[in-house]
Amino acid sequence: MTATQVTNTDAEQGPFYVDAEAAESFGRRLLVAHNLPEEDAATVARCLVKADLRGVDTHGLQTLPHYLNRVRLGLINPRPNLKVERVTPMVGSLDGQDAFGFVVATKAMDAAIAMASEFGVGIVSAHRSTHFGAACNYALQAMDAGYIGIVFTNASKAMPPWGGRVGLLGTSPIAVAAPADKETPFDLDMSPAVAARGKIRRAARRGQPIPLGYALDAKGRQTNDPNAALDGGTVQPIGGAKGSALAMLMDVMGGVISGAAYGGDVRNHFEEYDKPQNVGHFIMAMKPDLFVSRDEYLRRMDTLAQRVHACPTAEGFDEVIMPGERERRLEAEHRRTGVPFHAKEVAALQEAAAKANLPPLPVSNAPLS
Repeated sequence: MTATQVTNTDAEQGPFYVDAEAAESFGRRLLVAHNLPEEDAATVARCLVKADLRGVDTHGLQTLPHYLNRVRLGLINPRPNLKVERVTPMVGSLDGQDAFGFVVATKAMDAAIAMASEFGVGIVSAHRSTHFGAACNYALQAMDAGYIGIVFTNASKAMPPWGGRVGLLGTSPIAVAAPADKETPFDLDMSPAVAARGKIRRAARRGQPIPLGYALDAKGRQTNDPNAALDGGTVQPIGGAKGSALAMLMDVMGGVISGAAYGGDVRNHFEEYDKPQNVGHFIMAMKPDLFVSRDEYLRRMDTLAQRVHACPTAEGFDEVIMPGERERRLEAEHRRTGVPFHAKEVAALQEAAAKANLPPLPVSNAPLS
């Protein structure tokens, strides 16, 4: 299929499909054009496209024009000099210098893995960072190196503490990845909110309603209007008080202990342009064979996955799967067919490329295979 560029006449069509490698290359070129070093640009582009491949398109390449705008406004530092300062032999602190959160978290996990390789566990706490996209990127970074990865971050206020109606807590994600041998690994990336704000912004951008239960409007009423949810409204926690407590835990681990902003002080990277965000991250890598041999660990993980898959299904289900298994299937599919994008998202990417005097993103109006 010949690649085409979206024009105004076909702006209502879609989806459009983009080869994953072409998407990464496009993102990398745009980032380099905005003064990022080649290695950092590759990190950011890879993380964005990885989210798209896994079906987490709220954190994918379509967000890149927004990040670039924050670079132009001086709110994201494109050329930090990042250095993890050792607190103890197995704990480090990282000043993110207002850099791309993708770069900060990747650097932090690299250091955590290095410490874990020597001491069994490595922990890095980061402050003065920015939004780092899909948390799975960094947990998977550890898992791909043979470690268990644990990643927390805090975020700008979007959710009230349970019983309140004014946003104070973030939709701060939790990501954990643990390797297996021949079976599906454990691969969790979840928000303590019923729906991430990115899904609500996407619905608003596309002119679509949101399901009831996602959010409240500014008066604390259930709404299916994404614009009402974004205009002074709040998202809702999973499991009521339990989800609210998890969001608070992310603020403790990401913000309170790191020296980053917390308690509603993290700046909203989509709405606030007066100062950098000061996001905090908690990044941990751990050897999976600290308590049993590696062979036994892998056998036990495989047994867990086998038992999950073998569990009899409840009414309305035709299979039981591991956390992250759906995303892995989507990634395999999208690597074959191309990453799907909405026409408005492609148009924004093409506009960003034109402003930077770069070639457009090659897109197809049909799956690539």
